[in-house]
Amino acid sequence: MRIRLDEAHYFLPEGTDDLVHGRSADPFSILGRHNMGKVDVIRVLYHDAAGVRLVVERPRGRPVERPMRRMGGTGLHIGTVPAGARYHLKIAWADAVEETADPYSFGLLLGDMDLYLFSEGRHHQLDRVMGAQPMVVEGTAGVRFAVWAPNARRVSVIGDFNFWDGRRHPMRLRHAAGVWELFIPGLGPGERYKFEIMARDGHILPQRADPFARLAERPPATASVVASAEPFGWQDAAWMETRAGRQAPEAPISIYEVHVPSWRRPGGDASRVMSWRELARELVPYVCEAGFTHVELMPVMEYPFGGSWGYQPLGLFAPSARHGTPADFAAFVDACHQAGIGVILDWVPAHFPNDAHGLACFDGCALYEHQDPREGVHRDWNTMIYNFGRHEVRGFLIASALMWLERYHVDGLRVDAVASMLYRDYSRREGEWIPNIHGGRENLEAVAFVRQLNETIHALVPGAMTVAEESTAWPGVTRGVAQGGLGFSYKWNMGWMHDSLNFIARDPLWRGYHLSEILFGLYYAFSERFILCLSHDEVTHGKGSLLARMPGDVWQRHASMRVFFALMWAHPGKKLIFMGNEFAQDGEWSHDGEIDWHILSDPLKAGVRQLVSDLNHLYRALPALHARDCDPEGFAWVIGDDTTNTVLAWLRMAPGHAPVLVVFNLTPVIRRDYRVGVPVGGLWRECLNSDATAYGGSGVGNGGHVMATDEAAHGHPHSCALTLPPLAALYLHPVREGA
Repeated sequence: MRIRLDEAHYFLPEGTDDLVHGRSADPFSILGRHNMGKVDVIRVLYHDAAGVRLVVERPRGRPVERPMRRMGGTGLHIGTVPAGARYHLKIAWADAVEETADPYSFGLLLGDMDLYLFSEGRHHQLDRVMGAQPMVVEGTAGVRFAVWAPNARRVSVIGDFNFWDGRRHPMRLRHAAGVWELFIPGLGPGERYKFEIMARDGHILPQRADPFARLAERPPATASVVASAEPFGWQDAAWMETRAGRQAPEAPISIYEVHVPSWRRPGGDASRVMSWRELARELVPYVCEAGFTHVELMPVMEYPFGGSWGYQPLGLFAPSARHGTPADFAAFVDACHQAGIGVILDWVPAHFPNDAHGLACFDGCALYEHQDPREGVHRDWNTMIYNFGRHEVRGFLIASALMWLERYHVDGLRVDAVASMLYRDYSRREGEWIPNIHGGRENLEAVAFVRQLNETIHALVPGAMTVAEESTAWPGVTRGVAQGGLGFSYKWNMGWMHDSLNFIARDPLWRGYHLSEILFGLYYAFSERFILCLSHDEVTHGKGSLLARMPGDVWQRHASMRVFFALMWAHPGKKLIFMGNEFAQDGEWSHDGEIDWHILSDPLKAGVRQLVSDLNHLYRALPALHARDCDPEGFAWVIGDDTTNTVLAWLRMAPGHAPVLVVFNLTPVIRRDYRVGVPVGGLWRECLNSDATAYGGSGVGNGGHVMATDEAAHGHPHSCALTLPPLAALYLHPVREGA
């Protein structure tokens, strides 16, 4: 029997059974266009289609439609077009007809250099390469998907557009990099999607969210969402041009730390959180009025569990959908910048949660994490530790950091839990950790990652800052990488935080015996570039509020809060306090509510907030208080040994500017005619008194001015006799002639 020539094109290629049943590792070997001399054979797979037609496009004339032959019950449809002819598909479903380009008609998508740099861990714009990228390919609009899963047998894109059927859109593997790719025509921003991954042994893993997604569903939903590629229209050029100077060691930096969901609940409704647009309208003016230079947001990268406060993120490239779209987040940053406020984000490269839709055993093997739990599991938090020794993982994390700084104009990243990264035995008992290649406890791979991170950021985003939450005495945290350091811009001074809080919580009767708790921090105050922090960690986990730690009656507790803040702002180092502390909140912070705005009707609370505002404005206005925050030349002791009266005094200085004398009376006893040595004679202005009635104090002071005489004291040629208010601080500076 004579067979027509074109019948030879209609056969089931080898591997069809694997393709039909979702096991194929190479769908492009069967699907799409395949040349057979003068014709191209087109194969498509649509299990539930009633019929599929080829629409052959011609240079001149109307397109020609050709039916495709359904190959039995396989779902495979085959047809032919003239060699090289453009075509698209017309698919008849049970209730509609769809016209679309063929996803398997497109060639390789990712460039070889992109893949090479990804494998080397040196691709700095992975947010523009991996994940879901809306684009036009060969004149066709759609979305290019790319995901790293080198150990997978098969990876498919699934979503509403294919009824979450992993057989519909299996991806192509780029073997050299272990990256799977596919362009799906007709999709655009707003589409929900995930990846269906078949492990090496053939079992289907739980559906995975996209590690590189720039948008996700609002939790508890877990799908990734295709984000718009449209650039944001920034209006912050003036800020960006001056940012480097605003964040330099010589600049005043005072940071307001915010947990966005619980700063304020709209209308007091505990079930709602503020959007980025609402936050721009309310938080920005609040921060400006309070005099802070920056806001620091606890992690806003997408995270599944609200109780983690964001510190267990899975979407390192996506602003949390709890508060709006990526464009909304950009608008918030833009509003901050236009108001002269910098934005710092808490960023977590130390670990990630083990949620089923996340990164753990992403392609059936330990990919982002270590295989051995002695290296790969954080027992404190039951989370997974990133494998910093793997190029692709380092590149993933560094690209995330760069995206926030470049795409969203964020001014700095505070890197969380650095100590847990640096030590292999962090929070582990003997036998629960593996020494490094030299037999030591240092995590050499994490050290290399941190150095690469900081070098890359400082080279590519000059003016941006990185801040380490490092709770040990690791040397050189803020020293340059070239000098053997880790390369951070600043380090949280957690030792000062713990020592000073221990001191101020003591009964004033005994504080004189414990001045070392205050003095010790000044021995190492200039060993790093420090930020003094009173963070969220100090008002949770049963610690209560800061105010609750203060001894005495209600008035004394608030007075101790005031003198403590005045001491902090006078101490060398940049400043950070957590929301609610600025008005001496009574209760422990809860992420499920909002800070206690209603207590501001209490004059004592309003007074503390006014003091913090005045401290911020004074700190910014007087260079002596900030220009040498990180330089020992900016500090000089005057009194550090008066254990009888529990009085401290020191000078803050800056070249070319008047010095500031700060004096602290840490007991509730008024000290009259207390003589303090000063370097300059004449009139000194009392520019701040934390006992002022406007702050809720008793109003004891020096009438706003004091005269320094030629009587020498404390190693200085002049001195002034002061009235020291109870539990209070005084700031004074000399008045120039004619001032």
